[in-house]
Amino acid sequence: MLVVPRWRRPAQLSCHDVGLMRLVVATCTVDYTGRLSAHLPMATRLIMVKADGSVSVHSDGRAYKPLNWMTPPCQLRADADRWVVSNSKGETLTIELAEVLWEVEHELGADPGLRKDGVEADLQELLAARPEAVAEGLRLVRREYPTDIGPVDLLCRDAEGRAVAIEIKRRGEIDGVEQLARYLERLDLDGRLRPVRGIFVAQQIKPQAQVLAAARGIDCVEVDYDALRGAADERLTLF
Repeated sequence: MLVVPRWRRPAQLSCHDVGLMRLVVATCTVDYTGRLSAHLPMATRLIMVKADGSVSVHSDGRAYKPLNWMTPPCQLRADADRWVVSNSKGETLTIELAEVLWEVEHELGADPGLRKDGVEADLQELLAARPEAVAEGLRLVRREYPTDIGPVDLLCRDAEGRAVAIEIKRRGEIDGVEQLARYLERLDLDGRLRPVRGIFVAQQIKPQAQVLAAARGIDCVEVDYDALRGAADERLTLF
């Protein structure tokens, strides 16, 4: 990465023209004018101009959340000691630079995006391969079993041959229980399946969801994603 201690700022820069990530550490004040007014007094802060055109001001706290920001489309006028960011709504972000301590620009390139591990699709795949992890004796009939209001994640049969509908969430909340209850109503209209037992599965189920599930006659099962994944990996190990 090339660090430029004092590069020459252009007289005017459009946020649409920014192709690089630009970071500036400066002692500055910041004033926002728009739907309301906000003022940040003189302090040392990080100013970030992203390739998408957004401008944000950060302190050494509040984790990722900026103190103030402007989202694209917007225009950035960067003079020697004063930056003014404006948009079509009439909002402005004015940054008065008392001293620039450090600055750098770098092209990050295309980002492949966040890949989450342990999301609902992963849990569904693992449990479809091992439905007995939910309840002993279960065997899979079909994933994404259709109803006229949407598919239930898994349809299984238990050891006695009775239909079991399983809805899978990463975090079990009330709306997931209600969703499964609606699926059960529709599945019970099919004489080949009726009566259908419901099981609500998640890595963690909130107490309120458990209470509602009990009232709806739905069982709750918490599963350990890492344990499920480990069991799947073991089946693929040769030695």
